[in-house]
Amino acid sequence: MQAMAEAGLLQATTKDIARRAGVAHGTVFAHFRTREDLLCAVIEELGARVTGRLHELASGDHGLLALLEAHVQGLIENERLYTRLVAERSGIPKRAQYTLVMIQSAVSFHLSAALDRESRQAWRGSRPPELWPLHLMFNTWIGLLHHYLMQADLFAPGEPSVLRQHGPTLARYFHALVADERKV
Repeated sequence: MQAMAEAGLLQATTKDIARRAGVAHGTVFAHFRTREDLLCAVIEELGARVTGRLHELASGDHGLLALLEAHVQGLIENERLYTRLVAERSGIPKRAQYTLVMIQSAVSFHLSAALDRESRQAWRGSRPPELWPLHLMFNTWIGLLHHYLMQADLFAPGEPSVLRQHGPTLARYFHALVADERKV
């Protein structure tokens, strides 16, 4: 994961990965039939790390802000690799692209469930009007995060993590934006 975060998903070599792991180059292929299998396993592990806290919080009655903050934290802990995944998405194998879609689907599911819970509470149990289509709400959130990640040199010059610097503010801002929209 570290080699791919540093060099790039497609640029990291299996030779470098083996060296970092302290194993012979051939040992990599004893665990992964192909480099594509290795890449997909790395992205699947990234997905588990990014969505792990969301799954934990979703089992409780946590609100949207807690889930947004957990999503940001999961990304901060894996920011370099996730940024590579977003930047290199179109060049990676389809199987790995589908894993990114599954990561985003898990995030979308949990965020929409939290938004629905908060909306029902705000409307005292009755069905609130859908002011934001769920896909638009999710795409706005993901787009905001991805914009900051892809422009990190502008938003956090010289800093190792744009999301550590701006993520909590983005979560609070987005939550307030959604909350204000529900009051309309």
